[in-house]
Amino acid sequence: MRVAIADDGTLFREGLVMLLDAAGHEVVAALDDGDQLLAMLGEHDVDIAVLDIRMPPGDEGGLSTAARIRAQHPQIGLLLLSHYAESHYLRTMLSIGTEGIGYRLKERIASVQMLNDTLERILAREIVIEPVLASRLVEIGEHRDGAIGALGERELDVLRLMAEGRANRSIAEELFVSVKAVEKHVASLFVKLGIPEDATMHHRRVLAVLSYLQAQKVDGSGR
Repeated sequence: MRVAIADDGTLFREGLVMLLDAAGHEVVAALDDGDQLLAMLGEHDVDIAVLDIRMPPGDEGGLSTAARIRAQHPQIGLLLLSHYAESHYLRTMLSIGTEGIGYRLKERIASVQMLNDTLERILAREIVIEPVLASRLVEIGEHRDGAIGALGERELDVLRLMAEGRANRSIAEELFVSVKAVEKHVASLFVKLGIPEDATMHHRRVLAVLSYLQAQKVDGSGR
């Protein structure tokens, strides 16, 4: 796939280019700020834009640039990277979109396999959330939101994996259960969380994830 990078850290940016090359992807551009990236996208075809959250312009230029890209080029997938698992970064990302977008920690994409998996899921219009952040949000939501607190342990496990953007088959493999068992847990947590039945399945899954993300809004530090 064709990938464009914007990261003001020279060593990381060059390392990511090497990793993408090794994975067989075409790096269309590797830039050091969001404004340059946005200008470049108007001239070249790109499948996914990879952005450092903390880069120019501003303190969180990756997020503002991602919002502009989604508005101007909605077909382009977005991968936001950071050294930090911050709740408010995730909330901002979700306000930008819930399809073809991801938030990963930089150290977690240091292997070709993990990077490829992340890019492929984003290209397939999935949402990808860093597992450690998804897990913490489930725990916070369990204590702060009555609906989340009503979920059983296995339903919370399924919800956590849904928050990572996993499909039912992937969830089943992770939990060593059947796909039918996962479907049963998903249906149950939809009911407990009051997710409307008339929404599409993808929309219902996103609403389920958002239901516990809303519960941690007061957690501004994300630590």
